[in-house]
Amino acid sequence: MRQELIEKILFCLQTQDIDAADIRDRLTIILNDYEVTARETALAVRNEDKNRYYLRKFLIAKTVGGRTERTIQYYGKTIANILEKINKTADEITTDDIRYYLAIREKRDKVTKTTANNELRCLKSFYMYLQTEEEIEKNPCLKIEQIKTKKVKRPAFTEMDVEKIRAACETTRETAIVETLLSTGCRVTELVEMKISELKQDSIIVHGKGEKDRIVYLNAKAVMALERYLGERKDTNPYIFCKGIKVGGAPVKKGESMRMLKEWYKYPERVEKDGHQDKSAIENAVRKIGKRADVKKVHPHRFRRTCATFALRRGMPIEQVSKMLGHENIATTQIYLDLTEEELQQAHKKYVV
Repeated sequence: MRQELIEKILFCLQTQDIDAADIRDRLTIILNDYEVTARETALAVRNEDKNRYYLRKFLIAKTVGGRTERTIQYYGKTIANILEKINKTADEITTDDIRYYLAIREKRDKVTKTTANNELRCLKSFYMYLQTEEEIEKNPCLKIEQIKTKKVKRPAFTEMDVEKIRAACETTRETAIVETLLSTGCRVTELVEMKISELKQDSIIVHGKGEKDRIVYLNAKAVMALERYLGERKDTNPYIFCKGIKVGGAPVKKGESMRMLKEWYKYPERVEKDGHQDKSAIENAVRKIGKRADVKKVHPHRFRRTCATFALRRGMPIEQVSKMLGHENIATTQIYLDLTEEELQQAHKKYVV
């Protein structure tokens, strides 16, 4: 449409022996068929509603600030969902609207206080940004306090649990996963991003939350497990826990056995050239190991809790345990620890005069 209009104007101007009045009349006739408005050049995209505009600016700021892609996606999804349910523009939402939303989430939707707190944390960050950028005059979140949650110390594995899990591993890959989790106490998201090039004998670099790297250490069992597992790999994938190529649930091919399917990582044609194992795949793997071991509630985070608890029981200062786990606050580390009253009593006798 724009090009068509330009061509008509050019044709008009190319006409010879015409005066200014004639050109004006010709242009008036040409433009009569068009609705002319000023073109919008501001940052806001035309036809984009306020909430999308506010959220887009906020996410751009968070991206520039160095937040990870996973964090950006969580902010975007959570805030968009809240704004949609409250059904007002961000600059119209009141403190009472937010309180009502949180009450509905807890009472009707039956979400945990932790989930409600996480949503509130996202919303507080969003409104703090809008206020700082002078997009809004008042911050409706200022009068809303964090929801009090009960600090629950969840149990670590017992030593017997650990031995059962070790015995239930059927492949070198499963053993490597279990021993690495137990030795490093790393998060599952950190485990899947470990690279072979960053493995240095008995230590490895992990990429933690907020893009904060740290070094974690491997005990003898973890070192041996990784050596055996990586020794069976013939591919060029850079990740320790590489991603496999989906075979679409096809039946076992001639000459293959179920054992071969379990040990797919031994066959380069079944390993992606790049890309690490999905977080959910690791979670499913340890869950299956736990089922075979007859140990309940086996998931990657419990290995992290177990690593921290065992380290403290063996005398590692809590400050060092906190650093090993990548925590910024020792209070966070304390939630992970699973110490019995008997252990506290023995520690009291040993350390308190």
